[in-house]
Amino acid sequence: MNLNPLVWLETLVSWVLVSFHSLTSSVFDADSGWAWGLAIVLLVILIRILLIPLFVKQIKSQRNMQIIQPQVKEIQKKYAGDRERQSQELMKLYKETGTNPLSSCLPILAQAPIFYALFVVLQGIAKNTPKGVLTDDLVQSARNAKIFGAPIYGTFMNRAETENPSATFVVTLILIILMTATTFLTQRQLIVKNTAPDNPMVKQQKILLYVFPIIFAVTGINFPIGVLLYWFTTNLWTMGQQFYVIRNSPQPGTPAFAALEARKAAKKTKRNPDSLGETESTPEVKPVRQQPKKKPKKKR
Repeated sequence: MNLNPLVWLETLVSWVLVSFHSLTSSVFDADSGWAWGLAIVLLVILIRILLIPLFVKQIKSQRNMQIIQPQVKEIQKKYAGDRERQSQELMKLYKETGTNPLSSCLPILAQAPIFYALFVVLQGIAKNTPKGVLTDDLVQSARNAKIFGAPIYGTFMNRAETENPSATFVVTLILIILMTATTFLTQRQLIVKNTAPDNPMVKQQKILLYVFPIIFAVTGINFPIGVLLYWFTTNLWTMGQQFYVIRNSPQPGTPAFAALEARKAAKKTKRNPDSLGETESTPEVKPVRQQPKKKPKKKR
């Protein structure tokens, strides 16, 4: 009897992966890294589309956090000597305004079980043990799939057990670096562009800015290439999604909001250039040319 509470998720993730593989194998060789790698990328896209409501909730909560900052500061100042009362009042404020301080972690937390399920499925491929709906034939097909000579189940640590250790070393190292760099840039993009300087959460966010990449770099040496590909792709999606939201709907009082206002002013000026520096002035009066009077004959 399997006591793993996430076994159903392993089945679901493997079924989606196999479904996408059947689609990509109609274009590429079924045993190729392109077919299996693209199936993983499509899995990411599907998951991120399903997570859009969570992302919207995250943005709304971050906006609320920005709006209630004056009240937060007031509570912190009022109950500076009473940590317990301060926490109670802050929780009450968050509840009344529908704000979740941990909302920025929601997409990551929601993906964690899926991330784990994919890891288990790929580990099963590495050990030649079918997981979920994978059959022996599909496991063998996945074991034959290679990305630049490295098997999708290969990891940095078990590279010696693969057919091409040097290729596995290079591919895993590059993907670990890319995964770590995009994790850092995604967090930095949010802090630099869409966070007010006086936000008390900035210090905590700056700590996470360096903590998360370090965690992924250290743990990434045990991730199969397929999992590294998954996380790198989801980071790219997050960067693009954040860029669009920050550019078009930034939080008030942030550098991105100031940039948006500047772009709006520039567009307005471009549409109506006369409106810039327009001042009231009196209309120009043209001098009237006087006709010479005709002199009498006696005065000529």
